[in-house]
Amino acid sequence: MKIKSFLARPFASIIHNKLRKEMVNAVPDQQQWLQYLLKVGSATVFGKEHYFKEIKTYEDFTQAVPIRDYEAFKPFIERIKNGQQNVLWKGRPIYFAKTSGTTSGVKYIPITNESIPNHINTARNALLCYMVESGNPSFANGKMIFLSGSPVLERIGGIPTGRLSGIVNHFVPKYLRGNQLPSFETNCIEDWEEKLGKIVEETITQDMSLISGIPPWMQMYFDWLMEKSNGKKIKELFPNLQVIVHGGVNFEPYKAKLFDSIGAPIDAIETFPASEGFFAFQDTLDKEGLLLNTNSGIFFEFIPMGEIFKENPKRISLENVEIGEQYALIVNSNAGLWGYNIGDTIKFVSKDPYRIVVTGRIKHYISAFGEHVISEEVDYAILKASEEMNVLLIEYTVAPKIQNSDELPFHEWFIEFEKAPENIDDFASRIDNHLRQKNIYYNDLIAGNILQPLKIRNMQRHAFQEYMKTQGKLGGQNKVPRLSNDRKIVDTLEIWVTIQ
Repeated sequence: MKIKSFLARPFASIIHNKLRKEMVNAVPDQQQWLQYLLKVGSATVFGKEHYFKEIKTYEDFTQAVPIRDYEAFKPFIERIKNGQQNVLWKGRPIYFAKTSGTTSGVKYIPITNESIPNHINTARNALLCYMVESGNPSFANGKMIFLSGSPVLERIGGIPTGRLSGIVNHFVPKYLRGNQLPSFETNCIEDWEEKLGKIVEETITQDMSLISGIPPWMQMYFDWLMEKSNGKKIKELFPNLQVIVHGGVNFEPYKAKLFDSIGAPIDAIETFPASEGFFAFQDTLDKEGLLLNTNSGIFFEFIPMGEIFKENPKRISLENVEIGEQYALIVNSNAGLWGYNIGDTIKFVSKDPYRIVVTGRIKHYISAFGEHVISEEVDYAILKASEEMNVLLIEYTVAPKIQNSDELPFHEWFIEFEKAPENIDDFASRIDNHLRQKNIYYNDLIAGNILQPLKIRNMQRHAFQEYMKTQGKLGGQNKVPRLSNDRKIVDTLEIWVTIQ
């Protein structure tokens, strides 16, 4: 056994045991975090404006602190940018994580001295848990690649600012620096395609043991590697590749093609990171869901999806969640976020311990006709149909199509295939049937002749990559929305539809 894996094994056991103990204390830990956050926050501008010192209970907190999205938080962020101290948290943030918003333009999410360990330690804990659960620490000896944003930071209001993945890159432990790829110079390249070309050059002859990234960009990396090597599978290029680490989007739609590209079974670790915090990670190889990060500087709240668009939605804390219920995830943290709606939806698959699955985005849905279709449902329907017909997917998105004639409206699916179905109409019918089984509102609209069954538009190869390029969102942490309640995305995609 080599030195790094040898030294990692006892540390991994310590962290693993610590997390097992925290699982039992999740609710008390959450209560203590709320009290701590309120205590520190009471001295801030936000805390004084919201009377933190008068808050005694969680119910008091929900009355004092409304739910906010970034647009509502923006005035506080502007104060920080203008140099004001103690606005959302004590002092000033040590970083701004820069992220793209669909309605607010660029967002600047604060990261503080107290909140940075949440991002760094949770990523570490995911790997250490994998070591213990798999009994395999040897990946620590090989080369590792993190497909991330540039670590070059600008200054906004005097605060270092960049993509979260670029910020985190500065905190890779020294003992792993020698294993890390690509080089710092390559990682600093802003243009994704230029950067990816350099990454392929630097890694194609290396002994890669771990690859981490958002699934669509990981797949693009694999595609370029295979093209450069005249079609060799990834496991042929990297015989010691043992694990991939992924997050940012639902893995299932990408899984079949990724593993087809790899060419052999390897392990996968799922994570749930965001600029606002590292919320959950896969702590075991044989249980569904991601372990919620209940003792890492974040107090979580949950809003049932039926309440989310109400003026005063019902809010519940961890102890009152129910398995299977769809919730909007709300965070309060030592980064200075309060009642912050991150825009993601989750559901619990276990309460002992508290494990979740990410089911979509609040704004990514279709209800143009009252059907209330969400990402989890379309992912389920297309994956079931793909399994039945041995289809491999690359990417897809769905939007409503309202007809101007007597023809009924329908859902229009724009799909890029790696391996297309022999009968596209049969494939569409199977997706439609699975979606009807999953969503009673959609089923009723089809049965009542309000909607006609869905239709598929077959996309040219690399269509979605070309689309993302036109939007300036190729690579990094960007991803294609699965669902839209309008046609802004698909109207642009029309130029890459194949002639049918």
